[in-house]
This record gives sequence, C-alpha cells and structure tokens, in this order.
Amino acid sequence: MVKGSPGIHAQANKNPVAQTGSRSRSLTQNEGMGELRIVAGGIQLSGQAMVLDALLASTIRSRKGQHISIESSRNFTVNARDEGGRVVNRIFLGNDQLECLAREFKVTDARGTVLFSASKHEVVVGAKVLRVTGEGGAIFDGTVQTPIVRADSGHELRLESPTRSLKVRAPLGVLIESRAGDISASCLTDLKLQSLAGAVRLDSANVFLPGLKTAPPPLPGAPPPAVPRRPNSPRHEIFQLCVCSNGKLFLASPEGVCAADDDSVVCR
Repeated sequence: MVKGSPGIHAQANKNPVAQTGSRSRSLTQNEGMGELRIVAGGIQLSGQAMVLDALLASTIRSRKGQHISIESSRNFTVNARDEGGRVVNRIFLGNDQLECLAREFKVTDARGTVLFSASKHEVVVGAKVLRVTGEGGAIFDGTVQTPIVRADSGHELRLESPTRSLKVRAPLGVLIESRAGDISASCLTDLKLQSLAGAVRLDSANVFLPGLKTAPPPLPGAPPPAVPRRPNSPRHEIFQLCVCSNGKLFLASPEGVCAADDDSVVCR
C-alpha cells in the first residue's frame, strides 16, 4: 500500500506496454479514473493505492511539502539491478530485522561528510566520537587503530585481554593519563618498564615502594651470619640506594657514603 497526501506522482517508463484507443485515451486524460489522473510526465494519485503485484516506475514522489508512506503487511524489499538483470543492491525490511545487501554501505551527514561506511575491506567511523554504551564494553578480535581511547566522565576505562596479551603501540609515543583518579597496572608475573634509547622517568613528588623487604641490622660486634649457599650459586650483595638531585637513582657500597662526586657521570 502506498499512502500519501493529495498529489502523489508516479513517473512511468517512456514506452507504455499497452495503448488504448484515441477516444479512451482522451477520456482518461480529461477525467481520469477516480483518484488516478494521467498528467504530463506521469500519473497523479490522490489518496491511497493498493499494489497487488509489482509496481514498475522510475520515480515515486509526493507533492512538495507533503509526506509519503509505504506500508506492507509482512516485509518490504527494494532491489536495484544491473544491466544484466542481476540484483546488485537490496534493502529488506522485515518484522524484526533490517538487511542491506551492497558492495559498500555509507552514511553521511547533510554536508556529505562520511559518518559510517562499511565494505568488504574495512569499516570506517567518521564521527567525532564513537561511544559504546553496553555494559560488556566492546570486543575486538583483531587490531584497533585510533588516536584516543577515553571513558566518559565519572566512569572507569579498562583495557583487558582475558586469555592473551595486550599491546599498545605508537610510532611517536604512548600517553596514559588520568586527570581525576588513579592508574592501576597489574599482572601475574613480571611488570617490565623498558626504554631502548631513553630513560624510564617517575616524575612525582612521592614514590612509594611499600612491598620491599627489609634486612635486620646486624648486632654490634657479632660476626656476619653464615648463609648456606649452593655450589656455583651467585652471591647476593646489599648496596645502598641513593638519589641524585635530578631524581636519578644509583647504588653505593654498603660501607661508603651515599654520595657522588661533582664530576661523576653517575648523576648526569
């Protein structure tokens, strides 16, 4: 069923399938058939029309400023065919689903900017922000390339790989920032911070290492305790951990002074 306000136009093909006599044609053009009138360039329908079979037309439009509605009791399908008659694009609207068959699907705004596009090779989201509101977050099987990953204000951001590894890479740098909360990094085995050509900087007024073990001081005049060692096992020596004025850490012997010369390369 095709509904519309008075003045729905259907422009048919240029070559009609069948032609009536001149008298019938003249009568139809002047008076029409009920709400259906043949006008210059097509057919004008006022009211509703029920299409029992196929409707072939090059253009279906309503009068300027009026709406048009297309209804179906079960589903609605729009096909586009190529020169060989093969379906190349299809839109299927069912009771509980919407399917689109096309080589490329694209959504743009009024200015022509691509907001979303999907093809066989890639899916592009051109909107300024991609917001995922599901409780389970977003799950990606492959690689995700984006300039920023951010949580909404007042919500946590978690990057997690339950059974495999998680890698964050960038050619110029990786910035992890929390402006109103904490940043937590936890792992089962080792947490490694490695810089190949630069340094690892902890820029903070307070640096806490609460889990470090403390060795008890030896009693005055008591010989050092004998620690049984396995053959060929390395000997663990204890040093002093010292800090330069620029924040650089270095080790000093346990008997010496925790200081470095002015011309030493330790604090450079």
